[in-house]
Amino acid sequence: MSDTQKCPATAVDSGATPQGGERLPGGGERAPERVVHAKGSAAHGFFETTEDVSQFTRAGLFQRGVKTPLFLRFSTEVGEQGSADTVRDPRGFAIKFYSEEGNYDLVGSNTPVFFIRDASRFPDLIHSRGRQPDTGIRSNDMQWDFWTLSPESSHQVMILMSDRGTPRTLRHMNGYGSHAFSWVNAGGERFWVKYHFKTLQGIENYTEAEALQMAAEDPDAHRRDLRRAIDAGEAPEWRLEMQIMPFEEAASYRFNPFDLTKVWPHSDYPAVDVGRLVLDRNPEHFAEVEQAGFSPANLVPGIGLSPDQMLIGRIFSYHDPHLQRIGAGYEQLPINSPKSSAGEEPISIADLSWSEEAAEIERWASARHAEDDDFGQPGSLYREVMDDAQRDELVANIVRHASDDVSPEVQDRVVSYWTQVDSVLGSRVASRL
Repeated sequence: MSDTQKCPATAVDSGATPQGGERLPGGGERAPERVVHAKGSAAHGFFETTEDVSQFTRAGLFQRGVKTPLFLRFSTEVGEQGSADTVRDPRGFAIKFYSEEGNYDLVGSNTPVFFIRDASRFPDLIHSRGRQPDTGIRSNDMQWDFWTLSPESSHQVMILMSDRGTPRTLRHMNGYGSHAFSWVNAGGERFWVKYHFKTLQGIENYTEAEALQMAAEDPDAHRRDLRRAIDAGEAPEWRLEMQIMPFEEAASYRFNPFDLTKVWPHSDYPAVDVGRLVLDRNPEHFAEVEQAGFSPANLVPGIGLSPDQMLIGRIFSYHDPHLQRIGAGYEQLPINSPKSSAGEEPISIADLSWSEEAAEIERWASARHAEDDDFGQPGSLYREVMDDAQRDELVANIVRHASDDVSPEVQDRVVSYWTQVDSVLGSRVASRL
């Protein structure tokens, strides 16, 4: 998830030259660095809808046989431009679809969940993972202090502390929309959906030791690998699968289906194949990567929002940092402007799921559901999904990270935090910490 924090007020207007250069008014040469998701890699490609999902959405790009050009930017979350690609961090997976109905931005990540469910807490999360204002140094103590006081973070922290926190390449990881969104078909019928982009290259991760070694050998390893693969004709590909929930089932589902810290079990909502995403062309100029501005508010007819409180916060928070970082005309830059000559069709209020039922939908999102707990899903992930080697690596990574200048008080909370996820996991962390 990128660009949700305001950038320093360097409100320069980007003036990309026709040749794709980065010359800015006032003598600047490039767009200022993002505050979060600064270290990015990107490529052009296309999405091809191979299956008939018209019964779920009228969005033009998701009609069978339609091929839509796109731009996909990967990024680490908290590292600066010069940081290493292989650090332990979530990865942004932001897609701009240049559809015939206008641009559709899906600003996701390589994990299906996130640390928090309330957008008002996002600044605190970012500050806890950023550099301290007094020392300019990142603090594991500050991170664990925030996480252990935010029990809803345990699912994402478990993924981060597993080997999935250090993907081997950008080609060997999945991408997710993470939030629940809404789809609307031609008849006005609505569905809740989740996006899953499954890598056809297979999932491959580094161990902590391998990631550290690669960070020393080549800090730009991911960026270099993606560019080389595409130049060599080895276009990476992902298969889009959707989970689709009938609109009415959200009200009585066993947990809040709009909670960003939880996944919908595939046993409840099996994956529906939709199409394929292919990256087959490198940027002609790196300005494309840095001038790209994404926003979850960029929608097209047939695709809408949901009562997910993080999503609602994000649709308001992206425009302002783009104005400050790239400039008032950022949407007219070639990388951000629509490619269709046709005017965008107005998005109906029904597409956004803001209708006469809005108050009822909000009650669904705020009402307590039977299984609305914070530790059940990460506990299942540890016990039922991970194998012994993955559990061992998880414990080693937690202990290593929580032993690095973390106060005894916070370490006590670390043990309690993981004990609530799983008693055996908590005991293993306690014995080694």
